Amino acid sequence: MFLLRKVLTALAAPPTGPLLVIVAGLALTLSERRRRAGLALAWAGALLLLALSTPIVADGLHGLLGKWPPVDLAQARSARAVVVLAGGWREAPEQGGEAPGAFSLERAQYAAQLARRLGLPLLVAGGSVFGGTPEAQLMREAIERDFRVPVRWTESASRDTHENALYSARILRGAGIARVVLVTHGFHMRRSLREFAAAGIAAIPAPVGARGAARPRPLAEWLPNMDALRASGIALHELAGDLVARLR
Repeated sequence: MFLLRKVLTALAAPPTGPLLVIVAGLALTLSERRRRAGLALAWAGALLLLALSTPIVADGLHGLLGKWPPVDLAQARSARAVVVLAGGWREAPEQGGEAPGAFSLERAQYAAQLARRLGLPLLVAGGSVFGGTPEAQLMREAIERDFRVPVRWTESASRDTHENALYSARILRGAGIARVVLVTHGFHMRRSLREFAAAGIAAIPAPVGARGAARPRPLAEWLPNMDALRASGIALHELAGDLVARLR
C-alpha cells in the first residue's frame, strides 16, 4: 500500500499529472463522438500545466501552507533537543557514493547551527523508501564532518513524515524528552507539526526557507518556468499530505 501510494502520488504530480490529462484528451479525439470532449480535456490539461508553471500560482499555493516566521530563540530555549527531518538525497560520485540532497543539506546546516547555539542534542530523522543508505545517516555524516556538531540520535527507519514523527517520538520519549525544536522547510512545517503533535511531542517550529512572501509582481511572475513548476508540485504534495494527516 505504501509503495502504491508513492506511485500514485508521482503520477498525479506535475508535470506528469497534467500531461496524462492531455494524453487522455488527445486519445478521446480519436473517436468522432468524443472529439469535442477530448479537445476540452486536452486544453484543460495544457492550461493547468501552464498555470502551475507560473511563479504567481506557485507562490499562491505555498501561501496556503502558512507563513512561518524565523524561530523564536527565547521559546526555543525551553526545548530539550533539536530534531531535523531529512529531505532527499542525491548521487554523489565525487564523494564516492551518495550525499544529502539540497533540501536535506539546507536543513542540516540550520539544525547544526541551532544545536550549537542552544546547546541542545540533535536528532536526525529519515530512512530510505526504495533501499540504499538511509537519508538520516547521510545527513549525520555531513553534519558531523562539515559542521562539526555531534548527532546524538539517528532515526533511520522512517519512510515518510508520519513515520518520521512516530519513530522519532519513541527515541525522544526513551530519553525523557517531550519538547523539541523542529527543523524542516516552511512548506513542510504544518504537516510535520501536526504529525509530531499526534505522536505526543510538542514541537517549536524552526523553518528553513520561505516562498509566497509579498513582493512586487513584475511580468516575470506571470511567465512559466521550471522552478515554479517544481515549487507548485511541492506545494500540491504538501497540501495532499496535510489532508491525509488530518483524516488519519
